[in-house]
Amino acid sequence: MKRLVVMVSLLAMGFVLPAKAQDTEFRLYGFVMMDAGYDFMQTDPLWFDVLRTTKLPAFEDQFGEDGNTYFSVRQTRFGVRTASPTDVGTVRTQFEWELFGVGADAGQTTIRLRHAYGELGKIGAGQTWSPFMDIDVFPNTVEYWGPPGMAFFRNVQLRYMPIQGDTRMTFALERPGASGDQGDYADRLAEFGGVTPHFPLPDFSAEYRRATGFGYVELAGIVRWIEWEDADADPDTLSGDTVGWGLNLSSNVKFRDDNDVLRLSVLYGEGVENYMNDAPADIGVVATGDPARPLDGEALPVFGVVAFLDHVWNDKFASSVGYSMIDIDNSEGQSPSAFHRGHYAIGNLIYYPSEDVMTVMELQYGKRENFEDDFTAEDVRLQFSFKYNFSTEL
Repeated sequence: MKRLVVMVSLLAMGFVLPAKAQDTEFRLYGFVMMDAGYDFMQTDPLWFDVLRTTKLPAFEDQFGEDGNTYFSVRQTRFGVRTASPTDVGTVRTQFEWELFGVGADAGQTTIRLRHAYGELGKIGAGQTWSPFMDIDVFPNTVEYWGPPGMAFFRNVQLRYMPIQGDTRMTFALERPGASGDQGDYADRLAEFGGVTPHFPLPDFSAEYRRATGFGYVELAGIVRWIEWEDADADPDTLSGDTVGWGLNLSSNVKFRDDNDVLRLSVLYGEGVENYMNDAPADIGVVATGDPARPLDGEALPVFGVVAFLDHVWNDKFASSVGYSMIDIDNSEGQSPSAFHRGHYAIGNLIYYPSEDVMTVMELQYGKRENFEDDFTAEDVRLQFSFKYNFSTEL
């Protein structure tokens, strides 16, 4: 009877059960989470409960006075995983959302899709982690946005996985022109007025992870074709194109009986900022000296690093400490106050009163450096988080 009630509830929520629903395994999971803290400096109020170096002030007192208290439940998450046996293998799906608004919903507590993904054998399709990123680099911290110097992007894709398991290889065709925080990609064409993006081809990404006795080493890459068109004047005045590309080397190093995990990554590319966790424009403007075509665009080089140590003290206490940096090689046509470099550092103490409950005290630091006007902005935050996990299988 309980199983029937659950299935009816899932149908009422919009889930379509397969023909052999009685053979499908469901796992409902997620957590309720509250963040509370004090921001000693200032940041963009639309991003009040996260530390994003790109959202720190670009000039003195841009966002008012220093010092703000914040509360948030936007990290709260719910998901469903299924496994359905078929004549050609097991179909696995994941449908997951949270309450953190971005894009047009920035600053709001609202439903946001994270994963809508399914796979059968070596083929997968839907929205999930891009192969260009490595989610295992994300440290055991509670600051929601995370290290700016890592690739971090869930994208709609079609993927082929010839090698699966601890050692794996993946190739994917990904949705082009998707903005990293789900805004308008036109915003990522820096200083181009009236220019619209055009993407005739999908992005192509790939990863290879080699499992080792100490953890793993992974190398990922991406290549993409980016075009922009001038909608305000002669189509040839500012229209152009370029190739974006990137390489991402990452690793987890485990030692002391896996109680310590060193999470590392180093990334370099051009025109792949929207795949980064926190970066501005992919394309910057440059002067050509040609009166008939005074401006052109170029893919902006980006360099990112992540180095965090997750440490387990005992069965009740753990900590994470580390640093991340992102550096943009700005183009000459960008404004002097354009984002150039971001620094990010965190240290915390985590307490687990029970298996499914976590409380955290975390000290967070961020710094923004502008392109040419010598302005810098720092931010220090103290955050307390309370997390309650749940999970059940049907």
